[in-house]
Amino acid sequence: MPPFLRWIIALALLGAGVFWVVTIPGDVSENEVAGLEGDPERGEPLFWAAGCANCHAAPGAEGEARLVLAGGQKFPSGFGTFLAPNISPDPEHGIGAWSLREVARAMTKGVGRNGAHLYPAFPYNSYDMAQVQDVADIYAYVMTLPADATPSQPHEVGFPFNIRRSLGGWKLLFQREGWMVAGDLSEQQQRGRYLVEALGHCGECHTPRNALGGWQSAKWLGGAASPDGKGRIPNITPGALDWSEADIAYYLETGFTPDFDSAGGEMAVVVQSTAKLPPEDRAAIAAYLKAVPAVN
Repeated sequence: MPPFLRWIIALALLGAGVFWVVTIPGDVSENEVAGLEGDPERGEPLFWAAGCANCHAAPGAEGEARLVLAGGQKFPSGFGTFLAPNISPDPEHGIGAWSLREVARAMTKGVGRNGAHLYPAFPYNSYDMAQVQDVADIYAYVMTLPADATPSQPHEVGFPFNIRRSLGGWKLLFQREGWMVAGDLSEQQQRGRYLVEALGHCGECHTPRNALGGWQSAKWLGGAASPDGKGRIPNITPGALDWSEADIAYYLETGFTPDFDSAGGEMAVVVQSTAKLPPEDRAAIAAYLKAVPAVN
């Protein structure tokens, strides 16, 4: 074998080894969940803040049916179509048999029960800033909801995006390392930041992405193309969104804008959840949005 070919093979093996190491799925340690007990009563408003029913209720579900987290909704994108899984308490087809550690690992690390990377269509890039106690409380509340035996459907994603291990590289490049808006925030604004940046994962839709699906962080909440290629998600930074804090809070409660219009599309579904938040949380979200750096 020629020496140059040996070098090529050696470098290829070295590169494969480095790739394998840096793409190892993250984990949540036993110590992080040790002694934690979820409180379903506290978990209910956190559940609505996190928008769990928005994605995991069955397609077209309304009213109480939104609490049956059978999955099945489709989310088209340039990388393929992602289908929300069943996260009801069903022990076989849902997450009824999952441990708190497994739930926390999925939500904050983007790793499934089988140890494989999850697609960032599941907003773990936001949930990774959530407190583990809040995750425990959400899980406790979900376990009080109706179980459903509908099997989860596979994502409709082709090569090369169906190579799960490559998602470890995506995380290495794009997973966040801290708050998007730092600096001197009031206590109310900090609460709003937690609701918007972590649980509410507003940036997942309202922030533009690069060609690989990573956030363009300098344009945080500055509006983005709709993942399905139809229309545009609005800029909600100051200036572009010239509503008052009271206007924003009222919109999140009722879906009505100051111009006597109403929320439509996916945002109408989001409002069904934000309407269930305590008034002080909607006010906190509004206060935070007024403190976000403006994006032209």
